Formats: sequence, structure tokens, C-alpha cells
Amino acid sequence: MCGIAGIAYADPAHPVDRDLVRRMTDVMRHRGPDADGLHVARGVALGHRRLSIIDVAGGDQPIFNEDRSKAVILNGEIYNFQELQVELESRGHRFATRSDTEVIVHLYDRYGDDFVQHLNGQFAIALWDNARRRFVLARDRAGIRPLYYTRARSRLWFGSEVKALLAALPERAQLDPLGLVQALNLWAPLDPDTVFAGVRSLPPGCRLSIEADGREQLVQYWDWQFP
Repeated sequence: MCGIAGIAYADPAHPVDRDLVRRMTDVMRHRGPDADGLHVARGVALGHRRLSIIDVAGGDQPIFNEDRSKAVILNGEIYNFQELQVELESRGHRFATRSDTEVIVHLYDRYGDDFVQHLNGQFAIALWDNARRRFVLARDRAGIRPLYYTRARSRLWFGSEVKALLAALPERAQLDPLGLVQALNLWAPLDPDTVFAGVRSLPPGCRLSIEADGREQLVQYWDWQFP
């Protein structure tokens, strides 16, 4: 299953509270009891709880590209990772693990934001590009894997479960009337709404990027097509 959580600050000089991120991942231990990973850079923190399935010995996350300028964490599974690895190795990329997660960071190196177009799977992804000070969240086409985020205290917070956000931001435990009505009538709120005020669900088939200057862009990279 796995779980991801973390923080991206608007100010790169802002100190990162490692214990706070650990608190966010600890509440999702049931999603990943096998390992607990953390990567902290200037103004960003990526936390991961791992359920070890592929590359049990060497696949702990976060996972990096060759020069460690980019880091990625994944909740999910990439079905075509073996074919992608063969292709990427033929283009000169070097793999340090046998994990399906590693293809993501190399795809980003080669294709930029279009990396999601090459993935066949179910996934919630957080990627940090340290060279460009750029942060990316992405969710699979059908929204199988959850990914929630909110903005508070001059930063963006994300997690596989809302409880990860509430572990750091107890003030977010306030009901959103619209989300509650949707949940009672439709079984669940409609993305991007949730039952918590100020908390959003990244819609299926979407990618959210945050640039070094603070600019944000939410892009729908895929949608259902019914002839």
C-alpha cells in the first residue's frame, strides 16, 4: 500500500521540522510497516512509509536520480516499469535499484512533466527537483491512489491520508459543509472537495507543480473519452 507525506515551503530558507514530518508518516504506519524514509532539502521534506513488495532489500524511498539532484516518493505500483527501465538504460540512464519507483525520477529527467504520460499504473507521486527548486505532485488516471493537500502557515502540505495532514495541522479538523453534503448524497465528496475545510484532493489524472518563484499550475494530463 505505502503512504507518502511532506511539506514544501514558499521560503527555501525556512527550517524543516523533521519531527513534524515523522509525525505525519507515523500516523500512516498501517500503510507501510516495513520502512520509514525521509528526505529533507532546503524548504522541502518528503516522507514515506513503505510496504515492501518490489526490490525488498534495495527499494527504500525516497529514491534519487544519478546525481541525487531529484528525489521521488511513490504510493502505488508502476506496471510497465521493467519495459521503461530497459528503454531508459538504452538511453544512458543508470539504475541503482530494481524498484518500480526509480523509473519515475529518470523519466522526469528525460521528459520533464510529461513523465506521467509514460506510466501505466496506479500512483500518487511527490517529486522534488532540487536543481530547479521545483515540486511536483501527480495522481494516476483513475484516481485509484489518494493524494490530499492543503496550504497553511506559508507552505503546502500533502499526504496519502487526511489524518497525516491533521497530525501536523490540527486546526484543519473542521468540516466543510459542501463536502459533507456530497459525502452524504454521493457516498464520497467529488474531487477536489473533501469533508475538511481547506483540504483538497488532487483530482484523478492531474499534476500539480510549484515553481521556485511560487507559481503553481494544476494540469489535467488525462481524462476519460467516451465515443
